[in-house]
Amino acid sequence: MDVQSASSVVLQALTQAASQDTAVLKPAEEQLRQWETQPGFYTVLLSIFNNHMLDVNVRWLAVLYFKNGIDLSGRLLEFSVKIATQIAVLIAKVARLDCPRQWPELIPVLLESVKVQDILRQHRALLTFYHVTKTLASKRLAADRRLFQDLASSIYGFTCSLWNHHTDSYLQELQAGHQDAALSSLERTLLSLKVLRKLTVHGFVEPHKNMEVMLLDFLEHHPYPFIPLIQRSLEFTVTYVFTDVGEGLVFERFIVQCMSLIKMIVRNDAYRPDKNVDESNAETLEAHRIKSAFFTPPTLAEIGTRLVSKYFLLTQEEVAMWEEDPESFAVEETGGDSWKYSLRPCTEVLFLDIFHNYSATLTPVLLQMVHNLQGPSDVDDPAQLLLKDSVYNAVGLAAYELFDSVDFDQWFSNQLLAELQVSHNRYKVIRRRVIWLIGQWISVKFKSELRPLLYESFLSLMQDPDLVVRETEQFLPYLESIFALLFQLLQQVSDCDTKMQILHVVSCVIERVSTQIRPYVACLVQYLPVLWKQSEEHNMLRCAILTTLIHLVQGLGAESRNLYPFLLPVIHLSTDVCLPPHVYLLEDGLELWLVTLENCPAITPELLRIFQNMTALLELSSENVKTCFQIISAYIYLSATEFLQNYAEALCRSFCDLLKDITMEGQVQVLKVVEVAVKVSPVLASQTFQPLFPLVFRGVLDGERYPVVMSTYLGVVGRVLLQNSCFFRTFLMQMAMELNQEVDHLLGSMIEMWVDRMDNITQPERRKLSSLALLSLLPSDSSVVQDKFCGIINISVEALHDVMTEDRETGTLKDCMLMNHLEEPKLSDDEEPPTEQDKRRKLLLLQDPVHTVSLQQFVYEKLTSQQALLGEGSFQALMETVDSEIVRQLQEFLQGL
Repeated sequence: MDVQSASSVVLQALTQAASQDTAVLKPAEEQLRQWETQPGFYTVLLSIFNNHMLDVNVRWLAVLYFKNGIDLSGRLLEFSVKIATQIAVLIAKVARLDCPRQWPELIPVLLESVKVQDILRQHRALLTFYHVTKTLASKRLAADRRLFQDLASSIYGFTCSLWNHHTDSYLQELQAGHQDAALSSLERTLLSLKVLRKLTVHGFVEPHKNMEVMLLDFLEHHPYPFIPLIQRSLEFTVTYVFTDVGEGLVFERFIVQCMSLIKMIVRNDAYRPDKNVDESNAETLEAHRIKSAFFTPPTLAEIGTRLVSKYFLLTQEEVAMWEEDPESFAVEETGGDSWKYSLRPCTEVLFLDIFHNYSATLTPVLLQMVHNLQGPSDVDDPAQLLLKDSVYNAVGLAAYELFDSVDFDQWFSNQLLAELQVSHNRYKVIRRRVIWLIGQWISVKFKSELRPLLYESFLSLMQDPDLVVRETEQFLPYLESIFALLFQLLQQVSDCDTKMQILHVVSCVIERVSTQIRPYVACLVQYLPVLWKQSEEHNMLRCAILTTLIHLVQGLGAESRNLYPFLLPVIHLSTDVCLPPHVYLLEDGLELWLVTLENCPAITPELLRIFQNMTALLELSSENVKTCFQIISAYIYLSATEFLQNYAEALCRSFCDLLKDITMEGQVQVLKVVEVAVKVSPVLASQTFQPLFPLVFRGVLDGERYPVVMSTYLGVVGRVLLQNSCFFRTFLMQMAMELNQEVDHLLGSMIEMWVDRMDNITQPERRKLSSLALLSLLPSDSSVVQDKFCGIINISVEALHDVMTEDRETGTLKDCMLMNHLEEPKLSDDEEPPTEQDKRRKLLLLQDPVHTVSLQQFVYEKLTSQQALLGEGSFQALMETVDSEIVRQLQEFLQGL
């Protein structure tokens, strides 16, 4: 069938088939049935139902013929396993949407196909059956789960018999020596088992009422129904994994599954009684009884001994990898869920869980193993070296459990330190393990007096000829030679994961020693641009470089400006949302941008230019938006005039867009930036953010119900009123025109709401700011201001209570927020030295009215001016509007002035 010429013919037939006239409909249906076997027919149908210009009924028919007309059994004859798998996945995706409601025949067709004698078709049907059940089992809506449970109940018995049949076939073929036939039967057995697994775990509401059950996933999802199987499961797994019965029979994946089963039984919270046993349910107590009866001291001792002496041992393959590719060996995959799939992480996790739950029994067993290995080991006895490595590994893993049983300081001094100094090549296994062991114990129990000895050992280890021994160190001292050796190691290795680990250690060192690192970083500063260029295709390594740069900039402080030729292009690349790497680099790139600004002594054109990336970043409204606001504030502190002159319009537009659709916390963050800008540059910032002020002013007038937001609104208004009163008067007139109200009425409403919501403001600085701002309206002959005079005095007295403290030397009251000079605080060993931004903020405080104007003096001066304006009689009449108790408190504060 030619697609081009056939399209119009098929379209006409579909149009007729959609007709209500049976005389037209019947011939069209017959014609369409004949075309089902014609090549190209389904391509034509595809083009028709994808054409949105056609009638919807015609397109609907095209879809139905496309879906129903494809012969499913024909798809099950694919010879290529790869293609067959993709076809099965495709069918499963369609089934997720249409089965069983719109595609009820799918499951019956599959069940019939798995019964056929044709081996290939049977296998492909099972493969498809598995992918369909897997997909249907993944649906989580209640209605979908009920449908799957109905399906499971109807086909579970058949699936069990199918699995039994293929298992029997496999065993028969194996005994007969028919290897190919046995392998084919085994593949079908595995597929049947996978289907059974999905049906068992996800197909039953109360699976313990059904006798057909499975193990590992079943235990995870249904711990209580599993209780009758605990005894047999433990007997089976422990027998094959921890006794001689399993020798020569078990394989790695089987061992991992068995250990996982033991682990899940041991640590399952459903099997752990409450401290008050009477409050535990009967199922929990029964499970605990079974576990206690099984895990006797001899059984636990055997499990613990075999874990350490057999499964912890480095294998021949691992030793060979150490020799051939030390970088790959050193990068251990032990995080996340690796214990579910890899033997070594699985054994270690099982050991930890068993030791934690049965430490009283296992501690003497492990200590005896340590005692048996006292003293240096024979370098000519590799078995003894590997056993000691395993025992030390166990002691490190169980460090917290052994806190009261091991005198680690004495052990370090008497044995471990000496073992670190054994330089024989074969002893590298022990050197590596000892340094790891110290890393495990140093945060548990390790005297500070022993650290100099430890650091001396590190110096020699960092020069160890074996790469793995050098890299394993995690607690570096802060010495020039250590940093130089780390840098040397960073240059020598080539694996990205290895470089990432070393950069992590470098970052830790820089973070801890802070500015003391400055004399030693010259080589690293020269090498990082080279490494950045080499890592163009390795974004995770670039993330590690960014982290190192963050700590490096913090350590260098103002000297970090020498890095700008490299640093600023890196920041630009990492924060440009138009470039693909930003997906990986953005978070660290923003953090680097921020610390660069915080440590910048003066703005540069290049640093100003990279702010062009910010508009797109704010549009993302991602979890990084808070860091973006911090960056904007840092630019304002650094150089408000240049910054706002270049980016005021774009920044204000971004803020206006954000405030339309942002969380309450986001609104507060935006307005805090505006408040900082007004504080730093009152005139320019007021003009810049003028489009935002109507929203803020309306929020105050409407009595914003969220206290944090209202407090921020009042902070912004207070700053403008106090530090740019001319702009405030102009703005007030504009708002009056916009709202069609009198200026005095608007001002009165604002003051009234401000006084009413003063309790929303909790920070003493902002409470003082509010008082200063409202007092700045005095002296005034405005009737509105005089009407609100009582409220202004009330909040002024409240603020005086907040800020006035007694001077210990003179006994008089003083404003505790006043800063008359900039004192450089003495830093303790744990405190970071101030950044350039810290210095800028302190200088700003010396210009801030909140910290330079005495509230006590300001109140006195404003009242005196008001009295002079009104005259004694009118002023006294005004004061009589204030509560007598408030007046008394005010007089106490103003004594002596």
